Amino acid sequence: MDKIPLTRAGHTALNEELKKLKSVERPAVIRAIAEAREHGDLSENAEYHAAREKQSFIEGRVKELEGILSLADVIDPSTLSGSIKFGATITIVDEDTDEEKTYQIVGEPEADIENGKLNLKSPLARALIGKDEGDSVEVRTPGGEKSYEILNIDFS
Repeated sequence: MDKIPLTRAGHTALNEELKKLKSVERPAVIRAIAEAREHGDLSENAEYHAAREKQSFIEGRVKELEGILSLADVIDPSTLSGSIKFGATITIVDEDTDEEKTYQIVGEPEADIENGKLNLKSPLARALIGKDEGDSVEVRTPGGEKSYEILNIDFS
């Protein structure tokens, strides 16, 4: 299987989520299932079915996180420099609207566009990789072609 690139912060966050699921969420749902069983008839017990559903979600997420972490390739952006690559924090400006945005290019598991974490596989990230400050990039988006100028690249 292919390695999954993660920043140190992303790896830590996923590890923390896994620990919380195993040490807090899993025991809590097991207690909830045991408590619901004590109420008798399981066929009409909504608490029991909700707890079992939550248990299923938790176990699925635990397996997913363990898989991601087992394939993780942790990359420290502060050891990098030069043109844009994984881990870079980029400030770009939309050449049409003059709107500035700052993104960090991260692996898929830690991507969160609302918080400025841009998926490495996204069209914008792919267009930015290999470029330098001052370069312009054209990106095909669902809303049409967009042009951005790269204002700053930071690897701290």
